Amino acid sequence: MNTALSVSKTVVVVLCTGLAFIPILLWGGHFLSKYKASRKWIIITFIGGALAVTPLLIYKYLWQFFPWINAFVWTRSLNVDILGLSSFMMVPWAVVATFIFVGIIEEISKMFSVKLIDKHILTNVDDAIVFSIVAALGFAFVENAIYFYNIVFLRGFENLLFPFVFRSLFSTFAHVMFSGIFGYFYGVAHFANPVLKRAIRKNRHPILVFFHKHFHWKRSVMFHDEKILEGLFFASGLHAFFNIILEMEWTFMIIPFLVMGYAILDHLIKEKDNLKKYGKVIPVRTSS
Repeated sequence: MNTALSVSKTVVVVLCTGLAFIPILLWGGHFLSKYKASRKWIIITFIGGALAVTPLLIYKYLWQFFPWINAFVWTRSLNVDILGLSSFMMVPWAVVATFIFVGIIEEISKMFSVKLIDKHILTNVDDAIVFSIVAALGFAFVENAIYFYNIVFLRGFENLLFPFVFRSLFSTFAHVMFSGIFGYFYGVAHFANPVLKRAIRKNRHPILVFFHKHFHWKRSVMFHDEKILEGLFFASGLHAFFNIILEMEWTFMIIPFLVMGYAILDHLIKEKDNLKKYGKVIPVRTSS
């Protein structure tokens, strides 16, 4: 473990955990500074988001015993190039398929962290967005701590600075962005009034109409389920695209992608304010 040879594992774990918590404080302070909520449910949701990493860790651990469940093995046969517009735009289907799978699994895991506190605390679209962000911060916290720990023991402390800066500024915010966008859809699913539900169904984008038609999102499916599926679709798609950018080392796209994501999230937050202003969402739901 290079320079970490003389350092106990306990010290390294404490150090990496502390470093992983720094971007959580920064991004959490930025998005939650104007929001007042019970610390109890903030902590529960954060812990839920942190524990949401567990199924993925178990899944990866099982690869050594059951190699056939490894998604990378499944997609290896798809290792052909797509988007061959130039040498830097060659994207193997294996990469696309794998990261779509990973994106879906991670976003579903974070979603269950929000569902854990759904009936106890969510009363409006604000809550859904904020607690989705909290779940994402919990998920990113554990992910970053594990990532930093592995770097220290494989490459040494001297190689930790760049990964720390990158994951603090970019990867952690990416998780917040994906979950914040999902949280908007989750909130609308719960709190849209009947008038807004009809308007949304009437004005669906052609792409969403296609998915509703071909994936059996029929009228018999409740509006609630449709919006949550759409939220997962957008969040997982953006998540997969971000992972592909990293895998293909398209570093020139990282900042524009995240700026675009921030703009989308900011627009949805303002859209939420407009929905509230014009009475298109139910402002309060009584907990059961």
